[in-house]
Amino acid sequence: MARIPIFLMGLVVIWAALAEAEYMIYKDATKPLNSRIKDLMSRMTLEEKIGQMTQIERGVASAEVMKDYFIGSVLSGGGSVPTKQASAETWINMVNEFQKGALSTRLGIPMIYGIDAVHGHNNVYKATIFPHNVGLGATRQVCRDPRWGRCYESYSEDPKLVQAMTDIVSGLQGDIPANSSKGVPFVAGKTKVAACAKHYVGDGGTTKGINENNTQISRHGLLSIHMPGYYNSIIKGVSTVMVSYSSWNGVKMHANRDMVTGFLKNILRFKGFVISDWEGIDRITSPPHANYSYSIQAGISAGIDMIMVPNNYKEFIDGLTSHVKNKVIPMSRIDDAVTRILRVKFTMGLFENPLADNSLVNELGSQEHRELAREAVRKSLVLLKNGESAAEPLLPLPKKATKILVAGSHADNLGYQCGGWTIEWQGLGGNNLTSGTTILTAIQNTVDPSTEIVYKENPDADFVKSNNFSYAIVVVGEPPYAETFGDSLSLTISEPGPSTIQNVCGTIKCVTVIISGRPVVIQPYVSLMDALVAAWLPGSEGQGVADVLFGDYGFTGTLSQTWFKTVDQLPMNIGDRHYDPLFPFGFGLTTKPTKTI
Repeated sequence: MARIPIFLMGLVVIWAALAEAEYMIYKDATKPLNSRIKDLMSRMTLEEKIGQMTQIERGVASAEVMKDYFIGSVLSGGGSVPTKQASAETWINMVNEFQKGALSTRLGIPMIYGIDAVHGHNNVYKATIFPHNVGLGATRQVCRDPRWGRCYESYSEDPKLVQAMTDIVSGLQGDIPANSSKGVPFVAGKTKVAACAKHYVGDGGTTKGINENNTQISRHGLLSIHMPGYYNSIIKGVSTVMVSYSSWNGVKMHANRDMVTGFLKNILRFKGFVISDWEGIDRITSPPHANYSYSIQAGISAGIDMIMVPNNYKEFIDGLTSHVKNKVIPMSRIDDAVTRILRVKFTMGLFENPLADNSLVNELGSQEHRELAREAVRKSLVLLKNGESAAEPLLPLPKKATKILVAGSHADNLGYQCGGWTIEWQGLGGNNLTSGTTILTAIQNTVDPSTEIVYKENPDADFVKSNNFSYAIVVVGEPPYAETFGDSLSLTISEPGPSTIQNVCGTIKCVTVIISGRPVVIQPYVSLMDALVAAWLPGSEGQGVADVLFGDYGFTGTLSQTWFKTVDQLPMNIGDRHYDPLFPFGFGLTTKPTKTI
């Protein structure tokens, strides 16, 4: 038997090692973005491409699943956490475990982690909870009817105000360079995140404000009222756009090729990726998931690039694979989707820095963040009434008083003042959900040490009369809710709020603070109140409410939504011919800071 010389065997081994360590353009951060995308795409199998288009929920994810199915993205649904009251380190370890699974695949494509950070990192225990958008300006959508259960996720009924608030995109992603091409996503490094503009398009204009319903409006109306926020978001380099559950003139947005591919991608030249909502393609049919094969075909053909499956990923992967192999969906559509997903991942720097680290752990719930949220609360409050006349205002309140009554279901309830999308999807009541300051505690922190504070959630009129209070602060409103669970045709303050207002404000001087995600019915009670404040859903920093009530800062907020008299008037928006509000869009009384006690 012939012997192979040892030096030749060595050369074979070295050659094999060199071949294995082949230079790959996509791994070279110095190469142009498009060259990296093209190189990686040329190496990918159909299986790997479809995996990139699949987003699964963390509850069904594991390192093994990531590796075996080439999963492109994992998300936390509302309230989905690694453990109850999980620390930042626990979150990091979980995400990195999934990421290591993705990196162990043949091509090592990192996954992207998605989360609903609606008003701060609201799934995370002890994170700072900011006011909901309705208070900040007031999501990319425009709320045209407060009966909608997601109205608090909208900045305003006014598209111009929504456009202005797209500055949040730059806050999340960083300021896009002046020479950037329009529509190309931009993320300025590892301390920034990819933003998502949602829900595309018209979800705030559905009939009677019913969530996931039909928006009946002309194309001109859709583009002039509901689209402007997307124009600005795309100019600012937003990375992703999420499609709405709702329909436009009877066509489901998740199946609307004209609006997703034709308008968003081709006319607006959006180059990031389009993602479905949770089980969004399932809901193309009624009942949902009745014909999933058709739903996959309709959603992908419409131009959706990544599907938030989120649980039955094998069914989605098998269904989409079958459609491609049977030429129902062309390979060009798959390549468009994956190119867009990879563009965002390369832009984020995930290939260079795929793993999360502990460098920012101490920033979670930091004092700096809480001070910023507190400032946001102060500026979001809208003063709707202040005394029976301008000559006799009640606010700002004196800090030094004999005895102050604080009443109402929302005065000492952190969960109520944070609202939905806080720790749990639907939010929680009580004070044990996360860290923060209730409005009652804020009042106690603010008044003079000699002032007695009496708290009674729902006092009767006799109690109020017999205690010789200097004045009262009543804090009432809506319970927490999210999405469809918040749809309401009545828009009433929850009991016992109305009776608390009657018993307290009908007896002594009072200021009423309304905690709500939208305008609610208050006309029957306004005459009883000496002062009225719309505080929206202020979040964890209730001290911001006391800051303004007691005059450390002045009221400056104005209504970003029209406050109606009765629900029979709805929908009613600024500019309507029948516009006859209780308080018009843009209304807000002001006060000046005072040093007096």
